[in-house]
Amino acid sequence: MNVGIPLRGGWIEVICGSMFSGKSEELIKRLRRARIARQNVQAFKPRLDDRYGDGGAICSHTMQEVPCELVENAPHILQLLKADTQVVGIDEVQFLGPEVVQVAEELATRGIRVICAGLDQDYRGIPWHPMPELLARAEYVEKTHAICVICGAPATRTQRKISGESRVLIGSQDLYEARCRACHTVPDETGEQTVIFHDDPLG
Repeated sequence: MNVGIPLRGGWIEVICGSMFSGKSEELIKRLRRARIARQNVQAFKPRLDDRYGDGGAICSHTMQEVPCELVENAPHILQLLKADTQVVGIDEVQFLGPEVVQVAEELATRGIRVICAGLDQDYRGIPWHPMPELLARAEYVEKTHAICVICGAPATRTQRKISGESRVLIGSQDLYEARCRACHTVPDETGEQTVIFHDDPLG
């Protein structure tokens, strides 16, 4: 995606998709390019994302990384923001709750380029708020695709490989894999895989 310099103000970019679809990798690429362009960049991610060591970096599944600051919640980003920051990157944005929408809006209003990356659906295939709200407000949106491990088709769903009802379960290839719509299932409490009909908003 080619994004030019805005005539006035900032804007919001959203990178969304399933796990293993390259969301963080794309975010890292955009942040690195901004730094090459001599722009002042700050990157953030939720503290609870501890999959790769102490969490002091945004890290892709291919182990590319950029340094970042850990935040407890969305307003924490505003507290850590430096006066000269021109570009803000936020990874795993789905974990920051509805407040992140207003934070992104405020940053963009200040003239900052805001790049958000995160899951657009949970393991059941249900939209993961606040991503729908961010998608609606963003000037630029990119949906990334993984490869279904079952049939090789483009994958847009995250398959959880163990049972459990908690929506948030931090993990990587040990707990999740990418699936297409046709191959995606949801484990019930017994561990059995059951198909979810995704046109049912209640899951």
